[in-house]
Amino acid sequence: MGTVALVALARPTFDLACAQANFDSAHALLIELGAHVVGPAQLVMSPEDVVAVNLPPADLHILFMASFSDASPAVELFGKAKGPVLGWSMREPGAVGERLKLNSMCGINLAAHALMNVGQSIRHIHGNADEPAVRQALKEALAGNLPTAHAPAPIFGDYATDAQVEAAFAWLKGKKIGAVGDAPNGFTPCIFDAAQLRKNFGLDVRQITIDDAFGKISEVKEPERELAYAGALAAQPSLASVDISQAKKVYGVEVALDRWREQESLDAIAIRCWPEFPTDLGACICSSLGRLADRGTITTCERDVLGAVTMMVCESLGSDENYLVDIVDLDSSKGLVRLWHCGSAATKLAAEPAHATQTTHCNRKLGVAGNFPLKTGAVTLFRIDRDVDPSNRTGLRMVVSRGESIPAPNHFQGNTATVVTEPDAAALVNGIVTGGYPHHLVISWIDVRPGIRQMAKKLGIPLTEW
Repeated sequence: MGTVALVALARPTFDLACAQANFDSAHALLIELGAHVVGPAQLVMSPEDVVAVNLPPADLHILFMASFSDASPAVELFGKAKGPVLGWSMREPGAVGERLKLNSMCGINLAAHALMNVGQSIRHIHGNADEPAVRQALKEALAGNLPTAHAPAPIFGDYATDAQVEAAFAWLKGKKIGAVGDAPNGFTPCIFDAAQLRKNFGLDVRQITIDDAFGKISEVKEPERELAYAGALAAQPSLASVDISQAKKVYGVEVALDRWREQESLDAIAIRCWPEFPTDLGACICSSLGRLADRGTITTCERDVLGAVTMMVCESLGSDENYLVDIVDLDSSKGLVRLWHCGSAATKLAAEPAHATQTTHCNRKLGVAGNFPLKTGAVTLFRIDRDVDPSNRTGLRMVVSRGESIPAPNHFQGNTATVVTEPDAAALVNGIVTGGYPHHLVISWIDVRPGIRQMAKKLGIPLTEW
């Protein structure tokens, strides 16, 4: 049946025992199906691990996302491979309310975007090695029949008026995004072109380094930190369970970012929230971003400027508060996906704001991050992305879909929305992954699709709507 190059990517902050067990099962299944498997038998996590990988020529390349990983190893190992690459993501284990132990689907989503950026293509299977559908998909792949890059059928709808969209452009013009630091390594959706954003949306990006940000944080006086902490504690008494020294650091960051926002007249802040904040400051700043968002400043983590632009476009078209999320879980039998991020949502987005608790970050175990489900109701899922197609003069593309956020427990520690999608959920996930769309989507509780359609038309930006 030929040679299969199999590489499992992971990151130490996730559940490595589960990740390795899943990988061992995958490896065993491929051998059982008759494949000659080459590649490392252990998880690839560090730059040194990547350098040590030596893949011989193979008939099929499988990128096994054992847990979340940034996309740089995928590009290094598979960017020039004989494609398409088969991306394999895992189900999320654990009980409801626990941390996201693997975040495998988000990892394959991120890798697919980066691979597309270097001219590679990807196909996708999702599920564990003991699932009959996975077994059959692998059997077909070994026979040369990779899964299709299928997606939901495109849909079309009504357009907003010219006047409505011109008002949106007027609202956007001159607004400022503060960008802190560089995009995290391997996070290609977080790369942006400032001139492109100014030309298309009239937005201005003001950049500072992580060192600049830490300098601003160091200028916050102890009484200011105390006051910010007291305000946060009064708003959410659950904060009392979090280490006070970590919490005061987080709310010192809030003071510093708010002061910078005021000095520069910023409307949004996109910040490189890791690794420097947990490793150098000794805290996770999710809650500070949520509190700024509650007061009207758009915030995004992972220095996702285009994510902030997407949120601003939603607001210009009439949405209220919105949030940046990953697709982390799929239940195709129920037609739903779970959308999640690690705890930076504004409390006004909580299903029950009075019970929007604060705790430690799910992976880093440092304060402070929110821990509550997101509110219910009809939602729009939207993203503006860079387009690598040289024929697209705008350099941008858009993708939008629709669903219903249903009442559900907070499935993963942080902020989760359980969304029944209007298109078939499995097809939607497959379309996003194989289409190389970003791992970050914006969830909005207002239907802004008519405005998005008209804005895309006026700017000449390709729009995919499912």
